[in-house]
Amino acid sequence: MAWSKTHSYIAALTVLAAIILAGCRISITMNGAALDYNIYKTVRVSDFPIRAALVYPPLQQTFENELLDYIAKNTRLQVTDGPSDLEIEGEITGYALSPQAVTEDAYASMTRLTITVRVKYIDNKEENKDIDQTFSAYRDFTSSEMLTDVQDQLCEEISKELVELIFNATLGNW
Repeated sequence: MAWSKTHSYIAALTVLAAIILAGCRISITMNGAALDYNIYKTVRVSDFPIRAALVYPPLQQTFENELLDYIAKNTRLQVTDGPSDLEIEGEITGYALSPQAVTEDAYASMTRLTITVRVKYIDNKEENKDIDQTFSAYRDFTSSEMLTDVQDQLCEEISKELVELIFNATLGNW
């Protein structure tokens, strides 16, 4: 008789758990995007003009291409130039060099390249998800190297990091 009560108790708990879980929606994605593709279908990515005091013209195209490629690879959103469900716009606000690791004779043995981007993320379906945030990333290089020799590679690496940060804060919903 006790064994029947235990089975009845377990069966009741199982049914209760099933009812509770039926009302839950679990969403797991392998790329980190936390988007409901029944709601969000399109995204518009505007130009990111350089507004920094120091300007490296190829940076704009490098950053924009990296952002568009990352969105294409990690979401099912259709990139559009017209009205869209989501909008990403902004500007490159900082491109700065600063000395690092000063040696005994007061010379810098390392130099840091820092890039800062201001991003406005607009969710045209849910206003409370809008973001206006600044992101920054950097890479160090030895002062024995000329900036012109490492600039393209550094800009590419920094752009990739910035795009991941931006994606996680916006489309990744972190």
